[in-house]
Amino acid sequence: MTASAPVTFINVFEIARDDLEDFTAEWRRLGAVMAAAPGFRGARLHEAVSDETRFQLVNVAEWDSEQAWRDAAANPEMRDAVARAAEGSVMRRAAHHPGLYRQTAAFEA
Repeated sequence: MTASAPVTFINVFEIARDDLEDFTAEWRRLGAVMAAAPGFRGARLHEAVSDETRFQLVNVAEWDSEQAWRDAAANPEMRDAVARAAEGSVMRRAAHHPGLYRQTAAFEA
């Protein structure tokens, strides 16, 4: 697989159910900055069906390449938006576990 292959950024969040609505609102605000980044393909935020699920939210974002994601993450506008979102907000209380992935196998119905 080449360095320019598409990648998926996955970030899972441990967060109280009571904080989901506020967190989702902050995530949407950050999405506007992320969506403007070159190489961004799209993102989805998934909410757990069960209260018993450890990771109540899962963010899945698609990028043209690892470099596109790295450039976006290093962009001062993105860093400032993330810092502003975290200041005193519900995002600060959520434990996050991010990672960058490449597809290695797939199947479809």
